[in-house]
Amino acid sequence: MQNTERVTDKRTEKIILLVLGTLIAIGPLSIDMYLPSFDRIADYFQTTKAQVGFSLTSYFIGIAFGQLAYGPIMDKFGRKKPLLIGLVIYIISALSCFYSPTLWWLIISRLFLAIGASAGMVAAKAVVRDVFPPEEVARAISFLMLIMGAAPIIAPTLGGFIIAHFTWQVIFLSLAIIASLMFISTYFLLPDYFTPDKTVQLNVKDVLIKYKDIFKDKIFFTFSLAGSLTVGALFAYISKAPGLFMDKYEMTESEFAILFGINASGLILGSQLNRFLLKRIRTYELTLKISYILIFLSTILVVNAYTSQRFDVTVGSLYLILFLLGFQNPNTTALSLYPFIKKAGRASALIGSFKMIFGAIASYIISLFVDKNLMPMSIVILVSFVLSSFFLLRFKFREKDALAHVMG
Repeated sequence: MQNTERVTDKRTEKIILLVLGTLIAIGPLSIDMYLPSFDRIADYFQTTKAQVGFSLTSYFIGIAFGQLAYGPIMDKFGRKKPLLIGLVIYIISALSCFYSPTLWWLIISRLFLAIGASAGMVAAKAVVRDVFPPEEVARAISFLMLIMGAAPIIAPTLGGFIIAHFTWQVIFLSLAIIASLMFISTYFLLPDYFTPDKTVQLNVKDVLIKYKDIFKDKIFFTFSLAGSLTVGALFAYISKAPGLFMDKYEMTESEFAILFGINASGLILGSQLNRFLLKRIRTYELTLKISYILIFLSTILVVNAYTSQRFDVTVGSLYLILFLLGFQNPNTTALSLYPFIKKAGRASALIGSFKMIFGAIASYIISLFVDKNLMPMSIVILVSFVLSSFFLLRFKFREKDALAHVMG
């Protein structure tokens, strides 16, 4: 059962959040560091960037199903031990990527890399729910977004630097070193405030039944899907960005890394502004209002794609979209976790899995279009935001009892 004693020491809270921030950042680090190397990897294996893109898809698949596995495991055995095992899997997989003699070896190694990364992503959200009261979860996750948001800024720049001076394989050696440092900080600095629930069953049938029960919760259903759809839009951008900016707009690898980092800074800025606005506006109200603005911005992106495909409009629209996703991601996650304490590990895993599944679908759709056209990405982004807003509005008008519960 859940340990009812929560952390009250602010210094301890900050240390926990810093450790959790690095753990949740392992996902974007694993994606964004190697994005600038797509050309080099394609040349090395004598293939196309579209084929290299399967290593991104395999990662999304691994991160989706890996999180589903870690959820019940962390509820049964606590957060820390499974997390440390996951980091070991990550380190070994990163070294396997470094060794890769063939593209398929790299694709499979990336699958296991994602399974290892899943542990950090599940644990980070679950520990926040363990430590902080419900009304503080959104602000705590927004703080994690500050660190997580720094990863897309640092990662492409670091990846571009490595590509400029070393081989693409060194990127994965660097990830293995980073994960080793995470292992050390987790082992020495992260306490486990969750009392393991030994009644949790790990057989597949029981796990699926428990996940079904969580999904049927009206609050979880709405906000996990709404949040996952916005993540689908995010990964549509991530998947298309290298080809869009380096091929269509003829940017160099270093220029792309800088632009990618600038856009990611919008995500950080939004997540931090979100922390302050949540003191004045309720989480659901803010989330719904932001969803309308996202539809407006993505409509501009579609119109631009249909007409001139101007560089400044493309970059400006994407920056503002990422800025607003800095609000949506922590808020929909916090609202999804609201009904759960004892099942926070499984609920966190299911949220993360949905997000990665939607990310994988968006990535796959984008990979079907190998031309330089901006339109496929723009349409995927717009449709994702429209559907996300639909679930938020549906909750407002059809689930009034649940809405009253969330609004407090």
